[in-house]
Amino acid sequence: MTEALHPWLQGFLARIEQGALPTPHWPDSLSDSDLYRLWHSQLCSRLLDLQSRLLQAKGQSFYTIGSAGHEANAAVAAALRLSDPAFLHYRSGAFFIERSKQLPGSTPLYDMLLSFCASSEDPISGGRHKVLGSLALNIPPQTSTIASQLPKAVGTAFAIDLSKRLGQPGNWPEDAIVVCSFGDASANHSTAQGAINSACWAAYQHVPLPILLVCEDNGLGISTPTPQGWIEQSLAERPELRYFAADGSDLAETLRVAKAAAHYVRSKRAPALLHLSTVRLFGHAGADAEVAYRSKQQIDSELEQDPLLASSGMLLSRGILSQAALLQSVQQLAAQIARVAAVASSRPKLTSAAAVMASIAPSYPALPTPPLPLPAVRQALFAYDQHNLGKGQHLAKLLNWALHDLFAQYPQTLLFGEDVGKKGGVYGVSQHLVHAFGANRVINTLLDEQSILGLAIGLAQQGFLPIPEIQFLAYVHNAEDQIRGEAATLPFFSNGQYHNAMVIRIAGLAYQRGFGGHFHNDNSFAVFRDIPGIILLCPSNGADAVLLLRQAVELAYQQKRLVILLEPIALYMTRDLLHPGDGLWLCQYPEPDQPLPALGEPAVYGEGEQLAVISYANGYYLSRQALAELPQQAADIRLLDLRCLVPLHIDAIIQALGPCRKILLVDECRRRGSLSEELFTLLHEARPRLYQIQRITAEDSFIPLGAAAYQVLPSKAQISSAMQQLLTAEVLV
Repeated sequence: MTEALHPWLQGFLARIEQGALPTPHWPDSLSDSDLYRLWHSQLCSRLLDLQSRLLQAKGQSFYTIGSAGHEANAAVAAALRLSDPAFLHYRSGAFFIERSKQLPGSTPLYDMLLSFCASSEDPISGGRHKVLGSLALNIPPQTSTIASQLPKAVGTAFAIDLSKRLGQPGNWPEDAIVVCSFGDASANHSTAQGAINSACWAAYQHVPLPILLVCEDNGLGISTPTPQGWIEQSLAERPELRYFAADGSDLAETLRVAKAAAHYVRSKRAPALLHLSTVRLFGHAGADAEVAYRSKQQIDSELEQDPLLASSGMLLSRGILSQAALLQSVQQLAAQIARVAAVASSRPKLTSAAAVMASIAPSYPALPTPPLPLPAVRQALFAYDQHNLGKGQHLAKLLNWALHDLFAQYPQTLLFGEDVGKKGGVYGVSQHLVHAFGANRVINTLLDEQSILGLAIGLAQQGFLPIPEIQFLAYVHNAEDQIRGEAATLPFFSNGQYHNAMVIRIAGLAYQRGFGGHFHNDNSFAVFRDIPGIILLCPSNGADAVLLLRQAVELAYQQKRLVILLEPIALYMTRDLLHPGDGLWLCQYPEPDQPLPALGEPAVYGEGEQLAVISYANGYYLSRQALAELPQQAADIRLLDLRCLVPLHIDAIIQALGPCRKILLVDECRRRGSLSEELFTLLHEARPRLYQIQRITAEDSFIPLGAAAYQVLPSKAQISSAMQQLLTAEVLV
C-alpha cells in the first residue's frame, strides 16, 4: 500500500496486530456466514468514508458526511428484500453495500467512489451530487439532511397497497414494504413529525401502510446533543406505531430485531419504528472539528463503542478468521478501495451547463395517450349534471367536468387533498368525483400539506398519476420544500432514472371580495418561479382551464413532468364580465378531442397593432373590462393571456405581440419578485430598445381583509388609464 493511511485505519490495524479487539458474546443465531458478510459490508463502508476524506484532501472529493459508527444499518438491509424501496439517511453506506450483495453483478465500491468524485459516469446522479441511490437496488436518491424524505416514504407505503386495491400494476410488488431511515436530530423536524403522524393517522383507520421507519440515534445533531432518552420517550408510545429497539454495536441483536420489525410491517401492513442506537465517529463531516464542542473523553469513549471493533472481534473469537487473516483482509480491502478510488477520480466530470441541466426535465419516449372514454361511458358519467350540459358554465364547473373525463381516460389518476371527497372541495371543483370513481381514487387527507405532497411523490414513484389539491396558495408555503427539495430534484439527482410526474392543483391569487385576508388572497407564487424543471399553468376562464388541465395531465403522463395548475379562486364562479347577468365569462365545455394549445402559447384577444396588454388570470379579466371602456381605441389594442407562467416562452409571446411596440404588463402580484419583472427583462433582452414597456402591479403588501384589499391590487381604472397614456405617448426610437 503506497498511499498514506488514514489515522483510524492505522490504529485499527495496530489493534488487530496487538490482539486488542473486544470479544463480544453474541448468540449463535447470527451464523458465521451472516456475520462475515455483514462485517465485510461494514468494513467496505468504513474504508470508503476514509477514502473520501483522503480524496477531499487532494481536491478530488467534495462531500464527506459518512457512515462511520452507523454501520449496523447493514443488518437492516439484510432483514429486507431487494424489492423493498429504501429512502435512506445519508449515513447508510453499509446498508447500500449490503443490499448490493442481493443483486449479482453490482459494483458498489466503484459506483460510490464515482459519486464521491462527482464523475459524470456515476450511475445514479451522473456527477451531480454524492447520493446513495440506485434504480436497480430500489433506492431512490436522497440529498435530504432534515428528514424531508419521510413524507414521500409514507406516500410510497400507502401507494403500494393502493395498487393492489385498484388492480393497478406498480413499480414495486404488492408485498413490498418501505424502509426509511433518518437521524435522531431530524426526528424533531416538522417533516418527520408530520410524516409519522400521517402514518399513525392512516393506520388508526385501518388503512394499510407498510413502512419501517429507522431512527439511527447517535445522540447528536451536528454539535447539539439529543436529550438522553428523548427518541424513545417521544416515539415509543405513538398510537399505531409499533416500537422496536436495538443496540447498533451488536450485529446479532440488530439483525434479529430488524427481522422482527420487517416481519411485523410486512405481515400486518402497518407502520413500525426501529430505534437503532449508534455512535457518530469522526465528526459530522470532514470539516467538523469535534473538539470544539465535545471533550476528548467523550470522543475517545465513542471510539471504543465502534461497531466495527465489535464485529471484527467476533470474527476472531469465533475463529472465522485468524488474526493474520483478519489483518490481511483489512489491508487488501483498503488497497483495493484505494486502487478503485484512483480510477474513479480520473473519470470524466460534467463540463458544460447543458450537461448539468440535461436531467432537470429529461425527454422520455412519448407514450400514446389512453383512448378517450366511449360516448356511452361519458353519458353515464355526466348523468348527475345532465341539465347543465350544453350550456355555458363557470370555471369551477368546467374543471369538474374535465376531471371526470380525465379520470375515465387515465385509470392511474388519483385526486386527493382536504375535503375533496363527498364535500367536493371548498369550491366544488371535485363534486361527485368520489361517487363516480370511489374513495380509493378520490381521497380525503388529513390537514397537512407536507403529507399531501409527500403522498403525491410516493404515488408517482409507484406509477400513479397523482393530482393533489392544495386548498389555498398560502398553505403551500408550509410545505414548499416537498416541491422544491424533493419532487423537482429527483430527476436531476437520478439522471432522469426516477421522476415525480404529477399535477398539483392549487387554488390561489387574489380578488376574493371581502374574504379571507392574506391567507386566502395570496398573490405571490414566486416560490415556484425559481424551481428548475417545473411547469406552472394558470387559466383565466373555464375553457382554458379545461384545456390547460388536460395539457398538464398529458405532460405528466407522457413526459413525466411536474406541473402546477394555479386556479384563480376569484374566477371560479365568475359568470359576468361587464354587467350583472351578461354571462360573458361563461364558456362552453371543450370536447375531449379538441386540440390543446402549444405549451407556452398565449391566447390573443383582438388584432390591434399599437398596444399589447400582457397579463394572466384576474389581471387578464380586468384588462378585458378596461378594454370595453375604450371603444374608440379598442381596435388598436390586443390582449395576451399568458396561460403558461413558468417557464415563460418568450419567442411565442413575441410572435403573439405582432407589430405592437407599446407593451403594458398587468401583474396582480407584487412589484418585487413578480412575473412582470422577468417578462420586462426577457422582452428587453430579446428585442433591445424595440419595446416601450410599462407595468402595473400590486403593491408590496400583504392582502388585508374586506374592501381594503382593493387598495393594494391593480384595478380596472388603473389599467384603462395606462392604456390611454401608452396609446397617446410618442413611440421612443
